[in-house]
Amino acid sequence: MKLQLLSLLPLASIASASWSKNINYRSPSEHHPALGISIHRVVKRNDPQSTYDTAALNFTHGVASGDPYPNSVILWTRVAPQSDNSKSNVTVTGYAPLFDHDNEKYVHVSKSPICVEYKVAKDKDLTSTVDSGKVYTSSDVDFTVKVEAKNLKPYTTYYYQFNVCNSSNKSPLGRTKTTPNAEDDITKVSLAVYSCSNYPFGFFNAYGNVARKDSVDYVIHLGDYIYEYANGEYGWGQSIGRVPQPDRQIYTLYDYRKRLATYRTDLDLVENHQQFPWIPVWDDHEVGDNTYRDGMAELNNTEDSFIKDGVGVSVDQRKMNAVRAYFEWMPIRQVDMDDNLRIWRSFSIGKLVDLTMLDTRNYDRSITDLYWNTDYIHEISNDAGRSLMGSRQENWFYRQLSESYERGATWRVIGSQIVFSRVNQSAATGNANSENYDAWGGYKANKNRTLNHLYSNNINNNIFLAGDSHASWVSDLVWLGEKDYNKSSGEGSIGVEFAGSAVTSPCPYGANITLAAANAASTWLQNANDELQWQDLYYRGYFELHFTHEKVDANFFGMPTIVSRNGWEIPLANFTVLAGANKLQRPVGGGVVESGSLKYGKVVQNNITLDTNNGTWFVSHADLEVL
Repeated sequence: MKLQLLSLLPLASIASASWSKNINYRSPSEHHPALGISIHRVVKRNDPQSTYDTAALNFTHGVASGDPYPNSVILWTRVAPQSDNSKSNVTVTGYAPLFDHDNEKYVHVSKSPICVEYKVAKDKDLTSTVDSGKVYTSSDVDFTVKVEAKNLKPYTTYYYQFNVCNSSNKSPLGRTKTTPNAEDDITKVSLAVYSCSNYPFGFFNAYGNVARKDSVDYVIHLGDYIYEYANGEYGWGQSIGRVPQPDRQIYTLYDYRKRLATYRTDLDLVENHQQFPWIPVWDDHEVGDNTYRDGMAELNNTEDSFIKDGVGVSVDQRKMNAVRAYFEWMPIRQVDMDDNLRIWRSFSIGKLVDLTMLDTRNYDRSITDLYWNTDYIHEISNDAGRSLMGSRQENWFYRQLSESYERGATWRVIGSQIVFSRVNQSAATGNANSENYDAWGGYKANKNRTLNHLYSNNINNNIFLAGDSHASWVSDLVWLGEKDYNKSSGEGSIGVEFAGSAVTSPCPYGANITLAAANAASTWLQNANDELQWQDLYYRGYFELHFTHEKVDANFFGMPTIVSRNGWEIPLANFTVLAGANKLQRPVGGGVVESGSLKYGKVVQNNITLDTNNGTWFVSHADLEVL
């Protein structure tokens, strides 16, 4: 009798676990069943009497947290019997076996669910538990677990851990932090801002440096978390052991799962996820290059692309695969999707910061520059019917700005994938049509509507963020041609834009550009754009934003090398925006930066001062900060 009782304990424990509390069975949308998982089919197929050997299970990719609220946060992990990713849903959700079209064979879908327990506490020893629970995972969701930790207090640090039910098999210990209540009058908050991490181009040292410094409260990622290319199409990783898997351009659900999993083997990325709650949004490469509502640069809904080119995947199917894998693998909250592919959302960080995260790529964007139609997009770039966001998101965006201003939040921070300010590159490229028509420059009417809303309603203290360009740009936010602007004083500006370089993705003027050539191009660009106050092309890196009610300090950091894993970085430039000023504080950057080109300022490198406004540039490296 005693023996029977002991053998039933694991089953009783598993029976108390929940399928639905693992959000990934419902992601990305409860209102779009085709994008999610039919839980009743999964339950019917799985046999709870059949279990895995707990010792054979591994937490393959660490832990992560994200989308913090005052009383809850999203927690993530993956626990699996193998490191490879599941092919159980290559085609459809259903009963085993399924046919894997990549390898032309049937795939066994395990009938054994994995029971996972999570615990959240105020201390590292997890003794003061505030929330806990048990959930299932299975091959249907690539063995990922995503739960919402609740019963939390605002603006509080917590520790969390997962373990396989009824075992000592535990995940690494994670740390996270809730946001303040919207009306809490906090005095400071700090953010790290990243974009564009391309695996074969180098190691993700930028992620690790912030974890080593422990310098921020939250992490914002503006997209291009992964790239969809095959090795060799965009970056060669063999020489540094960074070949992305699978080694082909990705299209299927398995492909996207495998690519995300490969990126999440980078130890600095794993560490960053483990230490900070993330607020991410996608750019285009999480799906495909230059995506828009109806297609992308390298795939169109045509007979040629579907059959003759051998891809065999439609645009919609590819997007569905990418979106589902993204939601499975990212610590992101499920937005109430009352229409397709919504990821745009907002966060209030007390009365100090209102953060609005936009989707200027996939949601409802009008046709973009697909390389073969650049002249056409140039011709229609100011068409009033064109939108980066679609009317629904655009109107929501304007309401967010107005409501934030009316409620008295000090700063409005807008996370946009692509550079908002004008970037006239004709001096550097020799091309008269020099704006990036895949960015806001291709949607001038949408840009003008945004500026008109800010100026007409006297909405101030606006901080725009951008990634995508693989370079650093710091600009006053101005409405050229409509409002007077003084580039020397900054008068006439309605805010500031901070656009950051890439974690590893290469300089847009060439991955192997020299320091001298990069700074020559930066000088051309800075002189060609009145509102552009600082520009740097050479360094890969990130920036931090430190907010108080009185000011915002922005600190840009560059990685001296990314072909090896290291903790080196160079403090490139520091900027200040005073509350109510709506412009960069003069002298911009304190009049001195370490790299690039600074309007009315100088570059200082190894105690050598050079004036970037008269065409001279430095050729040596700065002293390194070793973290």
